[in-house]
Amino acid sequence: MPAADLTRIEAEERAATVSAPVYRIALDLTGDAETFRSETTARFRGVPGASTFIEACTAEVHEITLNGRRLDPAAVSDGTRIRLDDLADENELRVVSTNTYTNTGEGLHRFVDPVDGATYLYTEFAVAEANRVFAVFDQPDLKASFTFAITAPAAWTVLSNAPTPEPAPAAAPAASAAPSATAHAGGVATWSFEPGPVVSSYIVAIVAGPYAAWHGSARSIDGRDIPLGVLTRASLARYAEPEVMFGLVQAGLAFYETAFGVPYPYGKYDQIFVPEYNWGAMENVGAVTFNESYLFRSRVSDARREQRAIVVLHELSHMWFGNSVTMRWWNDLWLNESFATWASTLATAAVTEFTGVWATFASDEKTHAAEQDQLPSTHPIVAEIANLGDVEVNFDAITYDKGASVLKQLVAWVGLDAFQRGVGAYLTAHAGGNATLRDLLDELEAASGRDLTRWSALWLETAGVNTLRAEIETDASGTITAARILQSAAPAHPTLRPHRLALGCYDLGDDGLERTHRVELDIDGAVTEVPGLVGRVRPDLLLVNDDDLSYAKVRLDPDSLEAAIRHLPALGDPVARAVVLGSAWDTLRDAEMPTIDFVRLVIGSIGHETQSAARGLALSRLELAIGRYLAEEHRERVAAEAGDAVWALAELAEAGSDTQLQFVKGFTRLAATAAHADVLGSLLDGSIRLAGLEVDLDLRWELVIARASLGAASDEEIADALALDDTAKGRLLAETALAARPDQAVKDAAWRRVATDEALSNDLARAIADGWQRTTQPELLAPTAPEYFASLQSVWRSRGFTMASLIVKRLFPASFVSPELAEMARTWLAENPSPAPLHRLVSERLNELERAIAAQARDASELSDAAQ
Repeated sequence: MPAADLTRIEAEERAATVSAPVYRIALDLTGDAETFRSETTARFRGVPGASTFIEACTAEVHEITLNGRRLDPAAVSDGTRIRLDDLADENELRVVSTNTYTNTGEGLHRFVDPVDGATYLYTEFAVAEANRVFAVFDQPDLKASFTFAITAPAAWTVLSNAPTPEPAPAAAPAASAAPSATAHAGGVATWSFEPGPVVSSYIVAIVAGPYAAWHGSARSIDGRDIPLGVLTRASLARYAEPEVMFGLVQAGLAFYETAFGVPYPYGKYDQIFVPEYNWGAMENVGAVTFNESYLFRSRVSDARREQRAIVVLHELSHMWFGNSVTMRWWNDLWLNESFATWASTLATAAVTEFTGVWATFASDEKTHAAEQDQLPSTHPIVAEIANLGDVEVNFDAITYDKGASVLKQLVAWVGLDAFQRGVGAYLTAHAGGNATLRDLLDELEAASGRDLTRWSALWLETAGVNTLRAEIETDASGTITAARILQSAAPAHPTLRPHRLALGCYDLGDDGLERTHRVELDIDGAVTEVPGLVGRVRPDLLLVNDDDLSYAKVRLDPDSLEAAIRHLPALGDPVARAVVLGSAWDTLRDAEMPTIDFVRLVIGSIGHETQSAARGLALSRLELAIGRYLAEEHRERVAAEAGDAVWALAELAEAGSDTQLQFVKGFTRLAATAAHADVLGSLLDGSIRLAGLEVDLDLRWELVIARASLGAASDEEIADALALDDTAKGRLLAETALAARPDQAVKDAAWRRVATDEALSNDLARAIADGWQRTTQPELLAPTAPEYFASLQSVWRSRGFTMASLIVKRLFPASFVSPELAEMARTWLAENPSPAPLHRLVSERLNELERAIAAQARDASELSDAAQ
C-alpha cells in the first residue's frame, strides 16, 4: 500500500507547531515472515493546545499514549497518520504497533536468499518511508536523534547510524506469537544502540541479517580514525572487493576534507550491499546501502568499474552536502543530488584511475539532462514541490545531471577555488541543520565577489535547454571576417541565459584533428560576437562548447559537422569526441539528422574509441537508434549490418581487452538475425572462441537472453543456464530470458504477470518486464496497450510508488512506434489530468514516442530522396 503523503503546506504548518523531536524506538524482528513489532517513544516540543499529526503506516495499532493520555487508535489513526490534539509545551508520545515488511524496496525490506535460506533485512526511507517502520514526523527539517533497541536472531549482524553495540541475550517470544521464532537456533539478542546523530528521518538506516563483514579505517584531518565497514550477503562474500571499497572511501574522504576544509562529520562509515534495491545507492548517515549490481560476479567493463567509483564517491560526498547540511523541503533536493554528482566526478578524476571521467560526464550526464529538459514535464532545477508525489518523480536527470552541469558551469565562471571556499563556509555555517539555496548563494557570492542572483534566476529557476551554434563569415581566402554565437530556446521555455563558453579550432594534420586555437568567453543574449576568431583561417572543425564548460545543445555548422563525421576517430581529445557525439545524438533525436547517418557515424568511429565509458554509451545509443529511430523500410537490413559490424569489431579487438568484452556484450544487444543467433550459440557452446574471452556467469546469461529474444533458445538451454547459476540473480535472469521469447502468448502472460501479481518483488517484476520489452518484433508488444491505459488509475491508487511507477514505465510498449499508440496516449492524457505524477509519467512516454515517429519519418525522407 502507499505510505503516508505529505504536502509542503502541511510540513510548514507542522514545523511551526513541533520542534526538537527525539525518538527511542524498539523493534522486534524475531516474529513471522510478514510483520514485526514496533514501539516508538517520541519526545518533542509543541505549541500548547495545538493539534498536529505523526505518520505511522501500520498493519495494526495496539497503543497510543500522548502525555499520559491513552488515545483510541480507531479514533485517531487511519493506518498512515495519527492525529495528536491538545499538545503541551513538552510532549511524550508512545505508539505500539504491528508493521509490515515489504518486498518492494520501501520501508523495511525482507529478502530470503535462495542459496542458503538466510534472511536479510534493510531499510530504505527516502523519500518519506520511515513511517512504515516507526512513528515519525517524516519531513527533512524536523531533524532528530534516533535511539534504537533492536531484537533479532543472535547470529545476525545489526547496524544503524550509530556504532553497533555488543548484543545482549534476549528472551525468545512465545512460539504462538511468533511461529518462526523456533528457527532462531542460536537464540535471540537485543542490540541497544547509543543515540544516533541528529539527522533527517529519510537518512536513518537499519540493516540486519547474517551479513559477511570486513573492517578498516580512514584517518580524518582532525586526527580521528573513522571505522569503515563493508558488508554483503554471505553467499556473495567472494565478490566483495573490500580493498577497493575502502580505498575509494579513504581517498575520497581525504579529498573532500581538503577541498571543503570540513572534517568528516560522523563517527563511522559502513557500506552495505543489499538485495532487491531500487536505487544505485543511498546516503544513509554512516550506513550507505548499495545495489548488489555493484558486486561484480563476473568480469565487467572499465566503464562499469568507473561508474562504481563515481557512485561510491557520490554517496560519500552526501555526508557533508545533504546529511550534515540538509534541505528544508524537497524543492532543494537538487542541492543534494546535483552537488554530489558534480563533486563525485571531480573526486573521481582526482583520486582514481578514471582520470577521463569528465568525458563520461559530457557524453552521459549532460546528454541525459538535455533529453529530460526537452520533455513536456521539464521543470526548473529548483522545482516546485507541492507534495511527496512530486518529489518521487523529480529524482530525474534535471535534479541530478542538469543541476551538476550547471554547477560545472558556475565553477568555470567563479573559479574552482572560490567555489570550494564558498561551499566550505556554507557547510560550516549550517552544520547539523537545514539550509536553502539562498544560504548557499550568499556564501558563494562572498567567496567569489560575483552577484549570483541573476544567474540563479536564469539557470536554476527556469526550465529548458538553450541551443548554441556558430555563425561564421569568411572571405575568398577562407579567412574569418566575422564570427558570432547564436543562442536560441524552445518557444515553451524561451529563457536565454549567460554561458561561459569555449570555442575550439581543430585542423586535420598528421596526428589527426588537433586543436590549433581556443577562445573562451562569456556569452549572453541571442547574439554574441566572437572577435577572437576574426582574422584566422577557418578551421576544419569549429567546436562549440569545447571542453564542455556549459550546459546547452550544440549544433555544428555544416562544414564542421562533415569534418566531425568523416574524421571523428582522428579527434584525439575524449571530451571533444563526447561533445561531437552528444551533438549528433541530440540532432538525431530532434529529427534533424537521418538515423542512418548516426548509425554510420557510430559504426565508423567506435572501433577507434579509447574510452570505455564512451564506447559503452555509443553502443547503447546505437541499439536505441536501430530499435526506435530507423525507418521501417530498411530497419531489418541496417540492423543486420550493424550486428555484423560489431561482431567483426569484437573479432578484431585485442585478446582479453576491455574493448573486446564491450563489443561482445554490445553484439548480444544488437543481434537481430538467425545468423547472429547461431554466432551467439557457438560462443555459448564453445565452438567459437575468442582469445582472452571467458564466457563467465553473466556473459553466459547475456548470450542466453539474446538467443531467447531471437527465438533460438530452448527451454532446456535456459534451464541449463539456471542450473549453473541457481542464485537470486540467476533466477531473475532466467525470468528475463523466458519473457524475452518472441511468442505472443509468452509476451502477453509476462505483461499481465507484472501488471497484476502484487506478490512479485520489485526485482522480479523488473526482470520480467525487461524480458517483455526485449524484442526485435515490437508488434508483439502492441496487444496489451489497451489494457495498459485501462489499468493505470487503479494501479496508481493501489500500489506504492515503486511498483506503480515500474508498471507505468516498463509496461508501456516503447519500441512499438506507431501513430495509433500515440493517439491512445493522447486520449488517455486528455481524459486523466490527475494525479499529476501519473499524468507526467505517461506524458513522458508519449513525448519519446513522438520523437521516435518524427525520427523515423526523417529517416524515411532520406531514403525517398536517395531513391529519386
